[in-house]
Amino acid sequence: MSKNTSILYLICPGFHEQSLTHSFVNNISHYYPYLDNLLIFPTDQYPPYSGFHLIHYLQGKFNVKSQNLIFIAFSAGVVAAVTAAMQWQRQGGKIKGLIAFDGWGVPLLGDFPVYRISHDEFTHYSSAILGTGKLSFYANPAVDHLDLWRSPHQVQGWLCETTTDKTFLSRLSLMEFLGKVL
Repeated sequence: MSKNTSILYLICPGFHEQSLTHSFVNNISHYYPYLDNLLIFPTDQYPPYSGFHLIHYLQGKFNVKSQNLIFIAFSAGVVAAVTAAMQWQRQGGKIKGLIAFDGWGVPLLGDFPVYRISHDEFTHYSSAILGTGKLSFYANPAVDHLDLWRSPHQVQGWLCETTTDKTFLSRLSLMEFLGKVL
């Protein structure tokens, strides 16, 4: 995949130490060095779940119509990401995708590609009714909720590819899954 600087990768952390997000960014940047156009929502200044604060933060940084976004969100940050992505799109912005890491119980809505990533099979399938997108992933063997974010390079699992009437499973690593959707 080639570098695409016209896309901004917006990282939306949850309630956890900032070091976990730095670890996440370091790990994905190691595997995908073209992802250098990253912006991290400062959850030390705003509630991680607040789409209101996230959209105002973005509006303070960018002209809505000039920036294409991919949201990469974790846990409570998924709530903010879904809300802000839908608002950004309503204002004329382009959403290239939303990747939801362990957004258990969060509806993945929107007229843009969504991808659900879960730390275990139960979390994945119990949230599937709220949307998974055509491609989703769950860890197998299961990993700790925070380890999914801290160490994505160590996670193995199943790619779930959903068609109209079937779901196909393929074994791969989380980093391989991210390579498919980024």
